[in-house]
Amino acid sequence: MLLGAGVLAGFSTRIGGNSEAPFHSLNVALTVGDDPELVRANRSAFASTIGAHREHLIWGEQPHGGQVAVLTDPSEAADQSGDRPIEGVDALVTSVAGRVLCIRVADCLPVLLADAEAGIIGAAHAGRRGLVAGVLANTVAAMESIGAGRARIRAVIGPAVCGRCYEVPEALAAEFDAAVPGTRAVTSTGTPSLDLPLAGRLLLEQSGVGSVESPGDCTAEQPDLWYSYRRSARTGRFAGFVVLS
Repeated sequence: MLLGAGVLAGFSTRIGGNSEAPFHSLNVALTVGDDPELVRANRSAFASTIGAHREHLIWGEQPHGGQVAVLTDPSEAADQSGDRPIEGVDALVTSVAGRVLCIRVADCLPVLLADAEAGIIGAAHAGRRGLVAGVLANTVAAMESIGAGRARIRAVIGPAVCGRCYEVPEALAAEFDAAVPGTRAVTSTGTPSLDLPLAGRLLLEQSGVGSVESPGDCTAEQPDLWYSYRRSARTGRFAGFVVLS
């Protein structure tokens, strides 16, 4: 998936890895109880498929907040690469070529962004709490702070749980819809829910990005392709990634 010339972006699936059930098979998360050596092997395999090495991958801690790490110095970016995540951040921004910004998800939105003309990319983990905390607006602002143009930024929202599947209590649905109007939904069984992909699109558009795309895949509805915490609480994580060539 291209976000402009010189930018490679996409999403891994759960296929083609080493992990055993319930993490079968390409789990990239070291925080879900899977065998760490198998996860590292999975990360190496994932990196190899995109022409990178595991030590080139950059991960955030993803505490479901709004903080962004901005990496503009090549040596700093190199120091942050590997299996140790950057603490306290849910989003990553860089202008350094060859370093792969990675988001791990299993229902939350993996959002990939790029201003190819400026050579600036971003990746954000945006769950319900992170969306309210402003993680997407903060990512766009961080990209702009190092030279990106909002109107030039292209964004892709990856596979995530849809409104048909993301059931929440009535009070929570009302609270979130007050924060991001129009995102309250109804599940396939008629109960209150939230449309997080729509929320992501609306917030990105409000931030002034030039275009927003989404493949529309629901993680909860496609167990053969995607991990889903909503479907299987004990499960793995797939990755969203973006890198400047």
